[in-house]
Amino acid sequence: MRSTILLPAVLLYHCCAAQQVIGPGTLHCAEGATAVHVTPLHSDSLASSFLICVDSEVNAHFHRAHTEHVFVLEGTATLRLGDAERTIKAGDTVIIPAGTVHAVRVTGEAPLRVISVQSPRYDGSDRVPVEEAR
Repeated sequence: MRSTILLPAVLLYHCCAAQQVIGPGTLHCAEGATAVHVTPLHSDSLASSFLICVDSEVNAHFHRAHTEHVFVLEGTATLRLGDAERTIKAGDTVIIPAGTVHAVRVTGEAPLRVISVQSPRYDGSDRVPVEEAR
C-alpha cells in the first residue's frame, strides 16, 4: 500500500520538477564574473541548456558530438561559423551542427547574453579548441 502511494508521488515530482518557464527578465549576467560566464539552466540525458554571458569573446572551438542552438537575448557580436562570419543580435537564432568551428567577438557596448541548448547532454568533454593561424 505504501509503495502504491510513494511511487506515483516520486514520479509526479520528477515530472513537474523538470518543467520550467523562464522569463527573459529573470536571466541576468553575474556582475564581476569571468569574461565568459556560464549559468546552467537545465540538463538531462538528452540536452543541456545554459545562460551564457560574453564580455569580449569566445575563442574558436568545435564540439565533436553536440549540436548547439544559440538564442541571442541581448547584445551584438561577430560570429564565426565554419568559414563564414556573420553579425548576430538580439532575436537571432544560430544553429551550430556538431563538428562546426565557431567563435564569437562582441561588437556592442553590452555583453552578449544568449541561451545555448546543446544536444545530447553537454559535459564539456567534446569541446575541442581550434588554434587560429596568425
